[in-house]
Amino acid sequence: MSAQPLQDASEVSALNNDNVQPEASETFVCTPSVEALAERASAYLQAGYPVHLAGPAGTGKTTLAFHAAAKRGRPVKLIHGNDELGLSDLVGQDNGYRRNTLVDNYIHSVVKTQEEVRTFWIDNRVTTACLNGETLIYDEFNRSRPEVNNLFLSILGEGILNLPNRRQQGAGYLEVHPEFRVIFTSNPEEYAGTHKTQDALMDRMITMKISHYDRETEIQVTRAKSGLPLSEVAIVVDIVRELRGQSVNHHRPTLRACIAIARIMADRKISARFEATAFSATSAATSSIWTRRRSAATAMP
Repeated sequence: MSAQPLQDASEVSALNNDNVQPEASETFVCTPSVEALAERASAYLQAGYPVHLAGPAGTGKTTLAFHAAAKRGRPVKLIHGNDELGLSDLVGQDNGYRRNTLVDNYIHSVVKTQEEVRTFWIDNRVTTACLNGETLIYDEFNRSRPEVNNLFLSILGEGILNLPNRRQQGAGYLEVHPEFRVIFTSNPEEYAGTHKTQDALMDRMITMKISHYDRETEIQVTRAKSGLPLSEVAIVVDIVRELRGQSVNHHRPTLRACIAIARIMADRKISARFEATAFSATSAATSSIWTRRRSAATAMP
């Protein structure tokens, strides 16, 4: 999934440095099926459980995560998983030091110098979210190495963040704020760049399987994102859904293909009729692009 939510469910603005504020954009579409998923996720979060949105790329997992987070009304922090992510990127690290020097020359013939050096610790997003009871969205978390994600075992199980090397003051652990919640998203394990998640972590979250939306939702989203007339959008969506059903090697064009075709049609003022050569070429090319992208995503390195 790309960094930008599929429906632009939130115009993310920076608040208090690292916080983001999800706000519904003008093109966000909330059909009954979308709202039903968001209500399920909200119910699990309200009960105190982390939510895991799992499904193929292009099914709106990140959008749904932002929508569910916005319903909580708490500050939101966002992390994108990747293989280079380390423990310090999540919890924090020593960042420089402070040096205090005291020179005592009260007696002219005696000079006393006392020097103290202290490391300076800076909390990162997981630590501050645990401290302040914020909602953490961990997008594509299974792109990070499992040993890094072990951090969440004690957070979700015992409500304690272990920080054995954390700053000079306080103990080596932190009690998690009761309002802290996590929303995980992940792509299938066969996708390139993903890792198998440890069973102990999966056992601590509620997994919601996210698949392609129903026809009505795809039509409404595509229409909102492209501005095409409803009749034209319906033809585009039906073609993409038909291609999805006739997938080759299990690679199916997603809602993104609908949006891409519709936007190009709107820009070029193309009619959704196969007798229109431009429409046929656009549909074939765009569907092929998304199929190749899905193939690349699932190819082994």
